[in-house]
Amino acid sequence: MNLLLSKNVWKTFSGRSLKIKNMNTVSVLVHKELSTYFNSWGIYIGYLVFFCVCGFYTWLSRDNLFYIGQATMLPVFMTINWLQFLLIPALTMRSFADEKRNGTLELMLTKPIKTWELIDGKFFSSLIVSLIALLLTVPYYITLAFLGNVDHGTVLLGYFGLLCMAACHISIGIFASSLSRTPVTAFFVHFGIGICFQLLFGLLALQLQNSFMAGLFQYLSLEEHFDALARGIFDSRDIVYFCSICAIFLALSKFCISKNRV
Repeated sequence: MNLLLSKNVWKTFSGRSLKIKNMNTVSVLVHKELSTYFNSWGIYIGYLVFFCVCGFYTWLSRDNLFYIGQATMLPVFMTINWLQFLLIPALTMRSFADEKRNGTLELMLTKPIKTWELIDGKFFSSLIVSLIALLLTVPYYITLAFLGNVDHGTVLLGYFGLLCMAACHISIGIFASSLSRTPVTAFFVHFGIGICFQLLFGLLALQLQNSFMAGLFQYLSLEEHFDALARGIFDSRDIVYFCSICAIFLALSKFCISKNRV
């Protein structure tokens, strides 16, 4: 009995040790990717473009927050949403395409690193970069809170929705990069897939109207699920949708990378 108990304890300990080891591997890969990002001028130029464009449409454009006359972050969220759609392909296009072109992917695949760890490292590092961009807009929220009565719950849900949108676009970008030989190709593949989820599915749903296909395209539209969160409506089905999109495209990325490993 003592021997059986010892075996069970050892299995539990071994399982936990393996999980900790996997987490450490992913954290090392995330740190490596972040170091690569922040040692390049490209990321700072991207942040500058994001901040300037977002600031212009928030405070200086014709439809700025003062013109609207309401203490709402919705116009800001819509601007950030489209900026993410345009900028994240540039962030993720080098994920695997650059390593394929330079021949470093084959070298990495010979190391004792699991394919999903490699993908998770790329995914979480890009998500952290996107989160930092969102944090740059928090002063807008603070300023708006001083100017009027803001629904803080709606704002938090809006930021959560933007983070979910970023995660989806990053997943699509990693898949596009794993599929492509060059970063430029990965950018356009991502843009083609992204425009379907961001815009075309929603337009098709409007054109088809009350039909099964209309409901299907409406459900597939990223904008449909983000719009609900941006307006302060929390629905677990939206969370399931975002998680499903991330899981599907990351799984497809794993499939593409695994072919190089064979």
